[in-house]
Amino acid sequence: MWEQMKFGQPHHILIGILLGIVFGVFSRMLMLRTDYRQYPTYPHGRIIHISLGVIASALGAVAVPAMYNKDYTAITFLTLAAQQFRDVRKMERDTLDKIDSLELVPRGATYIEGIAMVFEGRNYLVILTSLLTSLAAIGLGPLFGVLAGTLSFVLVWVLKSGKNISHIAQVDNAALRIDGPDLYVGDIYMMNVGLASNQKLIAQRGVGMILTPYNINGIATLSNLGQRQAILFDLSTILGVYRDDGEPALVPLAKLDMENGRLAVFMLPQDLDPHKARAVALKVPILESAVRMPSEASVNRKEGKHG
Repeated sequence: MWEQMKFGQPHHILIGILLGIVFGVFSRMLMLRTDYRQYPTYPHGRIIHISLGVIASALGAVAVPAMYNKDYTAITFLTLAAQQFRDVRKMERDTLDKIDSLELVPRGATYIEGIAMVFEGRNYLVILTSLLTSLAAIGLGPLFGVLAGTLSFVLVWVLKSGKNISHIAQVDNAALRIDGPDLYVGDIYMMNVGLASNQKLIAQRGVGMILTPYNINGIATLSNLGQRQAILFDLSTILGVYRDDGEPALVPLAKLDMENGRLAVFMLPQDLDPHKARAVALKVPILESAVRMPSEASVNRKEGKHG
């Protein structure tokens, strides 16, 4: 096989493949982080994803010699890899669904689908990194392969994470107000709290925030129930939640102001720090499945032009 190639010696090909695998694996490790969500779990969850990264980088790296050798049928195994990574997405979704039923404050289906989508997409980024590195190393030389791999790291870092709440809304701390049995965050009604003991606990430990969207896209995105649940989950995971199972009055809650699209958030955190709660809310990721862009509709663009 190697003798048929006119662009270099076998060791030249081997160096290109190894560079592709190395840069592919490092790109996967760059994108893999066990953070406050504790997922993937450490160490076994990380081992699984690093192993998949090795497989993905190997697939991308060996695709280049196959193309140089005009062995185009060998590239069809990439379609099998795509199917395998779709199965990974399904595995992540099923695992998180089972875990979610045991959370005091669940992630929600939209958050879970976003995590599963990210794990699938990052394997494709690994394939792209290893393919570009291997292509440059074999076609131009090892130094160009290293350069291509380094530039791929920049691409991976840019695509590693998306936008967060700070891009679509302003977050402000708001006072809690109990008017009889009614609980308000600022001027937004939240729920009815009948027990005096719960009212006292909310007055002592409750934290409220109001998210004010910058435009109609932010209003539509924050109205998504999955995005609201993601905000509550992140706040509860980082700050803790002062409740146990079977206490519906103490469950974190997010409700819309129907007049202007503002979102009020109420919770009872273990860490009673309103400023920290605001900082956490600003960094909650915007879920891809929750993004809505009504401003891009043709009717809204026409209204903007006439206005």
